[in-house]
Amino acid sequence: MSVARFFARPMLASSFILAGTDKLRNADDTAQQLSPLLRRASEALPFQTDEKVLARVIGGAQVGAGVLFALGKSARLAASVLAVISALNAFVEWRSADISSKEGREARRNQLLKNITLTGGVLLASVDTAGKPGLAWRAEHLAADARKTASHLAADARKTTGKKLHSADKAVRNADKAVRRAVDHAVGA
Repeated sequence: MSVARFFARPMLASSFILAGTDKLRNADDTAQQLSPLLRRASEALPFQTDEKVLARVIGGAQVGAGVLFALGKSARLAASVLAVISALNAFVEWRSADISSKEGREARRNQLLKNITLTGGVLLASVDTAGKPGLAWRAEHLAADARKTASHLAADARKTTGKKLHSADKAVRNADKAVRRAVDHAVGA
């Protein structure tokens, strides 16, 4: 891991870890703030749950993904989870911000810019391969290698089959000659 990634991942993750911890501590406030979205989510789930539990799940997912991202473990997956949560936070905070005063509108704008910046950062991190090939590249090259191997195996099979056919043809011709000699010998005797 490069020095920049070593320092940048924990720096970026710290905001998410703290926000997730706050969501876990204040699940009632989080549930109230996310109420419209959590109500829809709880209705869509195949099992019964309340909004407070879903708020804790979101907070726990945010802390867990933040810690994994900071440590560089499953960093791309963790960054993807953080991007979704960050986009969700941006939407909810934008809708629930107080815009009755000039300061409120300015705070709303600053909060939106912060959330968009964090979302952009974790989106970049979610596609960062750290200099290693991505899954798509690996799959493409694995398929190309498989095609090449299959082609070589087919050529070897054709070559082997051709030799076997040539040997069989030669054996048939030799047997034919032997039968003709035996017939000629039997007729001439």
